Amino acid sequence: MSIDELAATPRLLVALDFDGTLAPLVDEPMSARMIPEAAEAVAALVAAPRTTVAFVSGRTLDDLRIIAEHDDRSPILLAASHGAQWWYPSGAIDVDTRGSDRDDVALRDELRAAAEAIAGEVDGAWIEPKAFGFGVHTRRAAPGPAAEVHERVDALVAARAPRWRRRVGHSITEYAFRDEGKDTAVARLRSLTGATGVLFAGDDLTDEDALRSLGPGDVGIRVGAGETAASVRVADEAELAAVLGGLARRRAAVQE
Repeated sequence: MSIDELAATPRLLVALDFDGTLAPLVDEPMSARMIPEAAEAVAALVAAPRTTVAFVSGRTLDDLRIIAEHDDRSPILLAASHGAQWWYPSGAIDVDTRGSDRDDVALRDELRAAAEAIAGEVDGAWIEPKAFGFGVHTRRAAPGPAAEVHERVDALVAARAPRWRRRVGHSITEYAFRDEGKDTAVARLRSLTGATGVLFAGDDLTDEDALRSLGPGDVGIRVGAGETAASVRVADEAELAAVLGGLARRRAAVQE
């Protein structure tokens, strides 16, 4: 389906990754913010008739709300931690705690501490705490030492937590004792909103789960390079913002 055709669907869901999609990737993750063009396009989509906007991110819910500058009045749905944590426009927070017993949390803390010790030996490597695991960041590290950090933490998790889900992204490897993916997050959003068509945009390997799950009445957009299941590719956040802004204008016109 084309974006022009999607604009005419009776009930539209626009589900968007955040980092590298609406906001540039940055060395200090908590400093990430939407570029102005993206913020303007998102606002236009929020205002469009019979349209729901959601952010679907690997970030924990608290961190996603900070970087998205998302307050309790926002109509934007949030699916954080790859869909294990949710925020709804009613202000309700839904954290699915299945499988999150004391043993899970204790092992998470033990492995996170061990990973921090490994990362601490390499300049530019660091560990991001997550609700259900942790992420290993090496964006600021030299390639050789960065690869060694990932290999050592991989071995650690494989030995201590072989059933944990492993995800690889731009200079990051994430580990979690939960197995939700962005595909299941989009499916839940589709059900919650009654969407007849979905646009999903993302820039990384974790977004490909959602892109592959889209149906013939949907549109997937890949931001940047890399193999993809998306039907549309844009170069960067600014080009995506232009596409989203155009969709909002067409949506407003055809739904009048």
